[in-house]
Amino acid sequence: MSIEDLAQAAGPVAGTVSDPLDGQPLTESDAEGWIPRTCFKCGPPRTVGIELEYLIHRDVDPPEHLAPDKLKLLHDDIQTQALRSGFTVEPGGQVELSSLPADDLPGAIADLTADLEKLTAVASRHGARLTGTGIDSLPLPVRYLQEPRYAAMEEYFDRTGSAGRVMMRASASVQVNIEAARIGSGPGDFDRRWELLHAIGPATAAAFGRPTRHPVADPRLKGYRLLRQGIWRRLDPARCHAPVPTSGETLQEAYTRWVLDAPVLAVRRNGRPWTAPRDLTFRQWLREGARAVPDATAPTLEDLKFHLTTLFPPVRARGFYEVRYLDQQPGPGWRVAAATVAALMQDDSAGDAALEACEPVRDAWELAAREGLANDRVREAARKVLEHAAQALDRDGMGELAQQTSEYLDRVALTEPSAVEERPW
Repeated sequence: MSIEDLAQAAGPVAGTVSDPLDGQPLTESDAEGWIPRTCFKCGPPRTVGIELEYLIHRDVDPPEHLAPDKLKLLHDDIQTQALRSGFTVEPGGQVELSSLPADDLPGAIADLTADLEKLTAVASRHGARLTGTGIDSLPLPVRYLQEPRYAAMEEYFDRTGSAGRVMMRASASVQVNIEAARIGSGPGDFDRRWELLHAIGPATAAAFGRPTRHPVADPRLKGYRLLRQGIWRRLDPARCHAPVPTSGETLQEAYTRWVLDAPVLAVRRNGRPWTAPRDLTFRQWLREGARAVPDATAPTLEDLKFHLTTLFPPVRARGFYEVRYLDQQPGPGWRVAAATVAALMQDDSAGDAALEACEPVRDAWELAAREGLANDRVREAARKVLEHAAQALDRDGMGELAQQTSEYLDRVALTEPSAVEERPW
């Protein structure tokens, strides 16, 4: 489900969201009412979804990028497959599978496993392979998608360096979608689940962070052991760091404030570039309208929905919580990454234990990105996170996945990248 699909989603209180009229100018108060009702809600009845991104390489040794025309043929072939998951293409030509919301974790894993088999077979027919890692080890490819959204995004991020190009063209992740709050749980569940996902974030991101040999040109990225995590730390803090409630502010209020005070990345226009004015926040655009962007109309609800898709915090509120801090993994490791997050969110005792174990590093995003598991405190917290997740999975009858989770740190995360096969099968 995309943020564009959430306009009529049920809010945390019974009833439906009342939208401002489509196409009409949006007021600041309209936006302040719509964002929390739409981005935070109990449910959905189904519990988990998983999104997988993969890099595409020619199946040669050493690997190479696939030429754009060959990449298009591969993408077109995938589009003909009968997939249960949604299929999309990322700016650098990476492929993404998005599972349907599943009733349970095994269901989501089963659907994606079947679809990955089809993608792997298609890639093989085109002399290519899917590569599971957080940042491509090869030099940066050309941008594959030429839509105005991505041209404006690249121009925006280029104002401060090349980190944005690496993120757009050379990164891949595992994303886990979890209910923002469980039905009947009360308003405190929004806060608890949000706190847990962020508290375990640095250690869990380090556990599944993949070192890379990608050449680093942007001086802001020097010294990061986990490059994908470093990119999100340095790229654009106003849109990539987690919102923090101020004294007396609720989570929903803080998130709404953060959304409106984030810079506008792109302004949608028909037949013209989508470049946004420098340093313009969405709140300023709401207040000033055409005075802020003379060649565009005043912002509408559709502009706000689009703005939400250009924000990249570690956890994004979309009516559910979209966990974004996991690198894509070699082999079947994506199952362990997704299961770790899902298990800790579903098993309250395991979640509480992981929360306590991560207390010493709960805000150590920068440390985790720079040192990863080489840091003793981060490594110890990561080990506890996976142990508690494995115990939760075992209690839930997923013994094989529990064993893979308990062994992952030593068998994969602490192994040199060259010693771990990056192919998903």
